[in-house]
Amino acid sequence: MTAPSSLHQRILADIGQKIVSGEWPPGHRIPFEHELTEQYGCSRMTVNKALTQLAKAGLIERRKRSGSFVARPRSQAAVLEIHDIRTEVEALGLPYRYERLSLRQRLAAKTAEAAAGFADTSPLLDIACRHFAGDAPFCMEERLINLEAVPEAESESFADTAPGPWLISHVPWSAAEHTIRAIAADRATARLLGVGTNAACLVVERRTWSGGLPVTRVRLTYPGTSHAVVARFTPEG
Repeated sequence: MTAPSSLHQRILADIGQKIVSGEWPPGHRIPFEHELTEQYGCSRMTVNKALTQLAKAGLIERRKRSGSFVARPRSQAAVLEIHDIRTEVEALGLPYRYERLSLRQRLAAKTAEAAAGFADTSPLLDIACRHFAGDAPFCMEERLINLEAVPEAESESFADTAPGPWLISHVPWSAAEHTIRAIAADRATARLLGVGTNAACLVVERRTWSGGLPVTRVRLTYPGTSHAVVARFTPEG
């Protein structure tokens, strides 16, 4: 993880990490500005700037005459948009890191992938990876890429680049579908996300097409206490 480049960034990273990791739970009082000034040996203006940014990111609540308190940290994902998870993390003022867990090529199973629109025995790239906010797991990603639609993905390792932004830059998608649901984390999911077994998790499943050909199916699993899904609608005639 890249070291913070300034005291301002160091304060952001330190406080953000304590919140996202759960060390400081919702309702926990953040040290007063004068306490942080002494702790970091900086000006009160620097501390105020960091706390203001954390409040704008939704990580803390600032109450007049009472101090600052940990809010429920929420990253908002727009249902009708496809964007990079890095953007979600950096909007919280935290360093982003990506980790590929596994990658293999296989054929589509007749039953398991039929609902996703993949033809029987379609060649697929099966990828699992994690995204981090600071040192804490932020999201687990399980993705299938249709190699008939994106043959160039076969030569990609995705060791350093997440498949989501890579696909956006390589394939002009024409349609997308989202499914959102809640699950209880099994042991494997709990271990990968750093939560307790049976903890509530939010799952966003997305399918995309290009010219009627299925491109990818991805399942994104987030700790339920740190993610919200937002959609904005406009009336149509």
